[in-house]
Amino acid sequence: MTQRADLPPCSILLLAGGRGQRMGGRDKGLIEWQGRPLIAHLHRLTRSLSDDLIISCNRNRQQYAPYADQLVQDESNDFPGPLAGIRAGLAVARHTHLLVLPCDVPRIDAQLIDAMRQSAAPAPGQTADAAPWRALGTLAVYHSARAARHLRRCLAER
Repeated sequence: MTQRADLPPCSILLLAGGRGQRMGGRDKGLIEWQGRPLIAHLHRLTRSLSDDLIISCNRNRQQYAPYADQLVQDESNDFPGPLAGIRAGLAVARHTHLLVLPCDVPRIDAQLIDAMRQSAAPAPGQTADAAPWRALGTLAVYHSARAARHLRRCLAER
């Protein structure tokens, strides 16, 4: 899949900034699956979709650098969660739309990503949820970068 002319350009944010608690503290994006780090699988799937590939990582920046155009990290060092990574990504995103994916979904497919982009395109500012993946507890949403102000308010209220 490549960039589609009928959809607005989008930045892509891969979330890899977690504490890795369920993985014994290991950096999830760097855990190998089928002989490659998880982040490499997402990079392969998303690279052709954007000229602005962002990875949110709070450690191992040198290992993530080859997979991204930009690296971001949370403002706080205490791993506040995925919203903090999304906030950091929104702050640097070069396009008005931002596709946000966690690093631990190597089997997400191009059809789902395309459907998410299509559903969000006509309604900027709204979020398209990947309902088929909700049962697996993954985060796979498509945000308009204009949501940054709203996200800042949500984080401030926490």
